[in-house]
Amino acid sequence: MAVINVLDKFTAELIAAGEVVEKPASVVKELVENSIDAGAKNIIIDIENGGIRKILVQDDGCGIDSEYVATAFIRHATSKISDKEDLNSIHSLGFRGEALASIASVSRVTLTTKTEDQDFAIEYKIEGGEEISTEVVPFVNGTRFIIRDLFYNTPARMKFLKKDATEAGYISEILTNLALANPHIAFTFKKDGKLVFTTAGDGNLKNT
Repeated sequence: MAVINVLDKFTAELIAAGEVVEKPASVVKELVENSIDAGAKNIIIDIENGGIRKILVQDDGCGIDSEYVATAFIRHATSKISDKEDLNSIHSLGFRGEALASIASVSRVTLTTKTEDQDFAIEYKIEGGEEISTEVVPFVNGTRFIIRDLFYNTPARMKFLKKDATEAGYISEILTNLALANPHIAFTFKKDGKLVFTTAGDGNLKNT
């Protein structure tokens, strides 16, 4: 008879992360949608090696209060809803509170963020779901995520990824759709140090 094992929390979360983080484009989509929900007017996306080595997403949105930086990486922690009644009136792009926890469980994350009301920014590092450090650093208002070494601790996932150019193409397609849907936001997309596209963010679709 087969033995039924109860997985430890860490292993279970690595598996669950696959529901949210299938490939680099999934990470970009989740982070950029967070930037949009944060009221950003300018969003910069910079990737290396199809997003596998590095994904940077920086915005000038509302930022995350220092009190809640670590909490943001707890599964089902979200600022979008607070109870079941809120499910009837969701106006944000995401609300489940799974994305950051899932991304952090399979990569090395550096988050730098500052709100308008705070005099300082927080740099928070988490790798494989384990907190590494928290420091006070200089930064402008907004949030910057740097995701490095995606799936470094789950090498089996790497087998399902395509070539760098293909993964970058998936990211470009997602960003193009988000930019067209949000002409009031200026998007800048860079790949391996080269500018792919930029939009004016003036609300005119002709300039997107």
